[in-house]
Amino acid sequence: MARAATTSDVFNAIAERQRRQILVLLRAGERPVAELAHELGMTQPGASKHLRVLREVGLLKERKAGKQRLYRLDARGLRPVHEWTGGFEQLWNERFDRLDAYVQDLKHARREE
Repeated sequence: MARAATTSDVFNAIAERQRRQILVLLRAGERPVAELAHELGMTQPGASKHLRVLREVGLLKERKAGKQRLYRLDARGLRPVHEWTGGFEQLWNERFDRLDAYVQDLKHARREE
C-alpha cells in the first residue's frame, strides 16, 4: 500500500525532481522565489508551492526583504536522508574495495606477462 503524501516527511518532499533541483540551486546561496522559478522554467506560484513544502519539512529558511521572499538551504533537515543512505556506505565501500583488488590483480598479471 502506498504511503499518503505528506509535507512532514523529508523523503516525500525530496522525491519530487523539481524540489531536488531547488535544493541544488540553493546550495550556492540565498535566492528569491522569482529567480528560482525562472531558473526552473516554472511559474512563480508553482515554485512557491514547492518552496512551501521544502520549508515545512525543515529544508529551507525563508525571510522577507521588501516585497521579495528569499530562500536559503537548511541542510540540517537532510539529516534523516543522510543517516538512511549512510547505512549503504559499508556496502558500497566493500564493492569498491573488491573492484580495487580486481584492478590491482589485473595490473600485477600484466606485469608478469
